[in-house]
Amino acid sequence: MNKILLLKIVFILLILPLFMNAQTATTQKAEDSESVIKYPQFQFKGLLQARYLESFGDNVDVTGLQHSTGEVTQSSFDIKRMRVGLNTKLSEATEVVILVNLADFKSDTKGKVLENAYGKYTFNKYIALTGGQFRPAFGIEELVPVDIIKSFDFSNQYYEFGKNGWTSFQIGASANGVFDIGKIPVSYAVSILNGNGKNQEMDNDNGKQYSTRWVFELSQKHKINIGLNGGIGKRSQEKVFALGADITSDFRLTDRFTFDLQIEYKQGTNHNLYFSLPVDGRTSNVDDYQMRGVYFLPNLRYVVDYKKLTSLELSCRYESFDNNYKVNSNVRQTFTPMISLEFGKAYLGRIEMGFEIDRYDKNIPDTSFYDDELFLIQIQLRL
Repeated sequence: MNKILLLKIVFILLILPLFMNAQTATTQKAEDSESVIKYPQFQFKGLLQARYLESFGDNVDVTGLQHSTGEVTQSSFDIKRMRVGLNTKLSEATEVVILVNLADFKSDTKGKVLENAYGKYTFNKYIALTGGQFRPAFGIEELVPVDIIKSFDFSNQYYEFGKNGWTSFQIGASANGVFDIGKIPVSYAVSILNGNGKNQEMDNDNGKQYSTRWVFELSQKHKINIGLNGGIGKRSQEKVFALGADITSDFRLTDRFTFDLQIEYKQGTNHNLYFSLPVDGRTSNVDDYQMRGVYFLPNLRYVVDYKKLTSLELSCRYESFDNNYKVNSNVRQTFTPMISLEFGKAYLGRIEMGFEIDRYDKNIPDTSFYDDELFLIQIQLRL
């Protein structure tokens, strides 16, 4: 009996490791199956920006247009944006992004509604390729969604450079990535674009516009970044260019107070204006028609975290912009003081109130080149 008992004990000791290994393998297999990321992955996004507008300008309506005669609409409710978007990750490296603005249906939809429609493949942190309709990197604002900017809307220069094919939503291809130069992180982007705006059937000429952006992170603690932008191209056989420089920073003053600042300068050919003029009403050289502008956007943020109120922000953007400073200069100075209440994280809910104050060197009746004071209240909800 003792020998039999001894044999049983030896048998159990020999076979026990096999059971333990089997159990470990089973457990590991179960853990591996749980850690497998399944594709495709979908992320739905949405944005609503509703406004109340009131113009205090001299017979200037809420769109900024001055009227010498007739009735002028100086107060109105408005839906600025009603965006719906879908981000789809087909794999770890591949994603497809779609974004539409349903508020564009309130007017002529030609060249509107569809905003983002692109695919992106990321090889590694050094290079990723993007193709389709997207916002090419050419300044600070191109990399920031409109729902988290520190003002009511993008700057005047952003929209004017968008009309000229450098910013806003364009069709083309781009490569971007990040790397280090010594201890300085550097991000870059290189784009080739049709340059004739979004939702176009095809390019309107054989010329293309080439642009690049480089950002150098000088301080990670204070988020001090220097950006350099440049672009060249051809529009209807005419050579065009654009350039710019910008700086951003974000300083934590106390546990609750932060102060961030954006400064951006741009200059370039206003070929959109040049080709819109009759031949006998313009010079023979497209380089005579150039635009330039600079803006400063300081923003003070105070973290509240009281019930549903997350933070209180105060900002005032100052911008000087001239869309034709060589031939017919008329500088537009815009002051945009604003107070913002944030509810939830990452501007999930936002109430903004303030003014857009425009001052021109020369007022031109019956145009939008006219002094104005526009009061705004904007409610924002986003997913």
